[in-house]
Amino acid sequence: MQEIEIPQRKPRTFIGEEFALNSWQDVKPLYENLLNRSLENAQDLRQWFIDRSELESFLSENMAWRYIKMTCDTVSEENQKNYQFFVEQIQPELSVYSDQLNKKALESAFLDELTDAGFHITIRGMKKSVEIFREENIPIETQIQTKQTEYQATTASMTVNINGEELTLPKAGDLLQSPNREIREEAWTKISERRYQDHEKLDVLFNELRDLRHQLAVNAGFVNFRDYMFAAMGRFDYTPQDCFNFHEAVAETVVPLVDEMSKERLEKLNIDNLRPWDLKVDPDGKPALKPFKNGEDLLDKTVECFERIDPKLADYIRIMRRMGHFDVESRKGKAPGGYNYPLEEIGVPFIFMNATSSLRDVVTMVHEGGHAIHSFEVRNLPINSFRNPTSEVAELASMSMELISMEHWGVFFDDEEDLKRAKIEHLEDILEVLPWIATVDKFQHWIYENPTHSIEERQTEWIKIVEQFSDSITNWKGFERFKRSTWQRQLHIYEVPFYYIEYGMAQLGAISVWRNYKKDAKKGLDGYINALRLGYTTTIGKIYEAANVKFDFSKEYIAELMDFVKDELEKLK
Repeated sequence: MQEIEIPQRKPRTFIGEEFALNSWQDVKPLYENLLNRSLENAQDLRQWFIDRSELESFLSENMAWRYIKMTCDTVSEENQKNYQFFVEQIQPELSVYSDQLNKKALESAFLDELTDAGFHITIRGMKKSVEIFREENIPIETQIQTKQTEYQATTASMTVNINGEELTLPKAGDLLQSPNREIREEAWTKISERRYQDHEKLDVLFNELRDLRHQLAVNAGFVNFRDYMFAAMGRFDYTPQDCFNFHEAVAETVVPLVDEMSKERLEKLNIDNLRPWDLKVDPDGKPALKPFKNGEDLLDKTVECFERIDPKLADYIRIMRRMGHFDVESRKGKAPGGYNYPLEEIGVPFIFMNATSSLRDVVTMVHEGGHAIHSFEVRNLPINSFRNPTSEVAELASMSMELISMEHWGVFFDDEEDLKRAKIEHLEDILEVLPWIATVDKFQHWIYENPTHSIEERQTEWIKIVEQFSDSITNWKGFERFKRSTWQRQLHIYEVPFYYIEYGMAQLGAISVWRNYKKDAKKGLDGYINALRLGYTTTIGKIYEAANVKFDFSKEYIAELMDFVKDELEKLK
């Protein structure tokens, strides 16, 4: 491996180089210092923000490692205990002090003198946090976090036995790409049965989460949890009505395209009925694409792919690899899903995923790689709040990289036909995922607008929404009981409520970034990086503008972008 410079964290000038976290008493004096410190001028206030950022960055990274270790091995009691220590002993105290520090900053006579880029966005967020903070919500938030880990533990333990081999669900999912229909049906049925085995447990768990979240919202003076979350997530740039408009636009402009794709799939497969286990197989009967051999091969090829985009981006992956900031292969006891976890002190993130050997894994890697690039590009911004953009921006970073990198996927596919297949699959996935995003988001609006709903009502509403955004071809006859609980596989509903519409907004932005990149690679990439470097120092709209794209989810704009994707697909076929 070539010689690269490993980043170092900034010196701890406020908390001290030897600072360690063993109990709340270790942290309390530092918070007391910030709370009681005299601020005589704008420079004092600016230094106060920098010192607060240093402390919060340490605590954020400390929590990050506890979470990472817990998700890498959900079976470890020690990992669970270390994570719970932070959630139960540290976080509740942080919430109280955070509110007090926000009030102190907002009351400062020198606040208006902080004119550096970014402070107005940070101050806007602080005002909203103060507005919605309620001390009685702290124990509820702790309960919610504890319940969320129950979802991880439940889903991480799910395995199926196929041909005498115990497989994790991601590994079993690879069989859905088998040209042999009997193998696909067996895999799909066993995965669905295994999920269904815990559906009642997950229903009860979700009811508990829903009730706790509703109480949180009511305590803070909101009618429902949806309205509370729009405030808590700092959604200053759009409203629930914009989300409803997005749902409607997707139903009108994207679902018909998915219907066409399903009809074509049915004809190519030459079967009477398109069943749920027929949706991932290559319609021409070819075996599943195998873009890499194992985790190391996936990382090698990702480095080479990023090298072709820009050598600097490849170095970011090399640095993470050298520092051991990857856990990519699927195994029993590992939490589901994938993430890029920013590490606030060092500024070099950690990527977690459940790779087997599929194209989907390549997409996940470059997606999380886009997040990682974002972390590197903002690591030198002076305040932690400047380095943490909203998810509408964070997902623009990741989803744009999926499409930019696609121009260089020859690294993963030597065969030109395989490369074409991979691109077609990914573009068709984009068309399919937009309706799914609309489905999940609309469902969450309904859930929290109707907080006393029964499990049966929830299942009925889920089916109603699913049917609005599904193709009219796929036949679920005989498997309706599975369909009623398919929402349970979406971890966002359990763990990060309302974090999903952003994928749709960012997908539109990403298609536009890709369109720019195809026209002029250098200019397109420069726009992308310029947007990322802004972190959260300006509004979402301005960040999208820096990338030379629009923050727009109108029917007209979505239709325009869908036409572009459709044209690109036709060129490949």
